[in-house]
Amino acid sequence: MTSSTYNLRPLSAGLQQIAVDELNEVPQRVATDIATLRDWLDKQPHLCSCNDEQFLLAFLRGTKFSLEKAKQKIDRFYTLQKVIPEVFNEHRLADDPQVLEIIRAGVILRIPLDAEDTGPAVTIIRACSYDLDKFKFQDIIRVGSMFGEIMMLEDDNATVSGYMEIMDMTGVTAANLFALQPQMLSKFSAYADEAMPTRQKGIHFLNVPGAFETGFNSLRSFFPEKIKNRVSVSSDPEAIFELIPRKYLPKEYGGTKGSVKDILEQMEAKILSYREYFQETQNYGCNEKLREDSNPLFKRPEESHFGADGSFRMLNID
Repeated sequence: MTSSTYNLRPLSAGLQQIAVDELNEVPQRVATDIATLRDWLDKQPHLCSCNDEQFLLAFLRGTKFSLEKAKQKIDRFYTLQKVIPEVFNEHRLADDPQVLEIIRAGVILRIPLDAEDTGPAVTIIRACSYDLDKFKFQDIIRVGSMFGEIMMLEDDNATVSGYMEIMDMTGVTAANLFALQPQMLSKFSAYADEAMPTRQKGIHFLNVPGAFETGFNSLRSFFPEKIKNRVSVSSDPEAIFELIPRKYLPKEYGGTKGSVKDILEQMEAKILSYREYFQETQNYGCNEKLREDSNPLFKRPEESHFGADGSFRMLNID
């Protein structure tokens, strides 16, 4: 996938100021930095990567325009996907029946923000809205990862200001808690931290029944250290309004912006518009046999939640 760097999407004035002040973005230099990344990718025999300008720009913003860190993050992006085959597999396609069924079930809600808003992108995960006998938690994560990639490509709030996840635990049962697969949650959280260019600004478990608060608080131990401090748990049904203005929420959440059905129809149309992209991602990846020793991915593997060979190692549990 190639295209001219002159096709870059301009930021709103507010987001541009944040990008300059907080991410070291120099607008006049962005095209040159993207060209440098493309040139580097062309010289990596072990990597088959998307080289779309918005894709590469997301990694530059995610590493505050450090070219070396951006290179490492792109490398990790593809290398670490390989060690989570439960998520990154042949079902990760826009028109896969399972993917579409999960979208229609309303498990994941991408909340649109106003054009002038400079806050983080927002996603609501309705953890109890899917059939536990039909889907595994990894199937839900797969669909979430696809929308995470779409965010990288087209959501400027996500690439500049980061993103926030609301885990709506309304109706949670012991079966739902068990289905969360803490090891998978830990694995994917480490991947999101080390390989995704968008920055995690918070994970908020809301509408948690009092009997489960202790259990959900213990989930913090499965997150990377810096994300651990951004995890909150609440049983207060009003807590969501402290995180998201009512004007952005659908009526089912006490908001004024359409309905959940409206959001799901938009999301299905959006993911289907990425049919070609996700088909192409099946060809992207890392071939360790072709990796050049002079450019190892993990110079300091002790700093990674994944070993030097790319295999996942469990996080230390407090």
